Amino acid sequence: MSGSDVSTGRPAAPKSSPRWHAHLGAVPIIVVFFALIGIYIGFAPEVFLRWPIYNSFLVTIPPMLVLSLGLTLVVAAGEIDLSFPAVIALSGFLFAFCADKLHMPWLGLIAAIGGGALVGVINGWLVAALGIPSIIITIGTSFFWSGVATVLSGGLSYALQGLTGTVIARVFSGTLLGVPVEALWAVAVAALIWAILNRHRFGEHLLFIGDSREVARVVGINTVRERIKLFTLMGALAGFASFLMTVANLSYFSTQGQGLLLSALAAVFIGGSSVFGGSATVVGSFFGAMIIGMLDAGIVATGVSGFWVEVIVGLVFVAAVVLHTGLGDPARVKALQRRLMQRE
Repeated sequence: MSGSDVSTGRPAAPKSSPRWHAHLGAVPIIVVFFALIGIYIGFAPEVFLRWPIYNSFLVTIPPMLVLSLGLTLVVAAGEIDLSFPAVIALSGFLFAFCADKLHMPWLGLIAAIGGGALVGVINGWLVAALGIPSIIITIGTSFFWSGVATVLSGGLSYALQGLTGTVIARVFSGTLLGVPVEALWAVAVAALIWAILNRHRFGEHLLFIGDSREVARVVGINTVRERIKLFTLMGALAGFASFLMTVANLSYFSTQGQGLLLSALAAVFIGGSSVFGGSATVVGSFFGAMIIGMLDAGIVATGVSGFWVEVIVGLVFVAAVVLHTGLGDPARVKALQRRLMQRE
């Protein structure tokens, strides 16, 4: 790994995780996505040749998609964040309280994103400054903030029907030229995260840290500061995802977000981001989230029992990780082939 680009003084991309692999890694999942669409159309044309099913996807998938995009940066840095379901609950409460009790939904939006960012700052400081593994910290803070959300809400749900027709509902949960606005916001977030990872120094720093934290320190990257920024951004995105979910449903309940943990993680790794850090693909995570979000309805529409959904998701997940591992480390595949030939 070279230390920095002589002409710019900026850190060079990690050699062990070249950018070409990040782009190549998105290709298989894009192929799988369109293949699934083709299969769905073949087995259930009366459903998948009509707009309503896609309209439904574009309303329900965006919160998970935003979470997956944030997790892509976290994974790129060789970290993990398991606390975002708790942030979904906490930020959703902050928005619901401001909208329902204070009649100030715009303040609620700020509170939701700010509350998520605060959780991220705490996570980042505990991980980066104290050196505690992120998986341990975020499991612990997940329990804590989930409990805080339950205590603050009293375990009660909020009906937010009063937001119907308001400006904030139209801006974040309306339609534009027939397309759900939530989907447009998710695409905007995807474009932002792509730019951060591929065109901004912060993204380069994250890839460097994920590739080798010690080398990142040697070349002058403040790994503590960058990781705190990373978890803060993840918390803010989780807060925004919670807001989108709450506005779309016009309701809040303290357990919302609990079913998103495995789905969001699966989208990232199915998309081709390296489980070892140092390499990530926003495009892959985007299509990975679309696949995960469409599997349930797609499988049921084709006539397969809904009980098979998790089985199929598991198979897709394992197959994708194995495939991307092979693309990223051809030497490992060749070594496996030699072992199999020797046994024969």
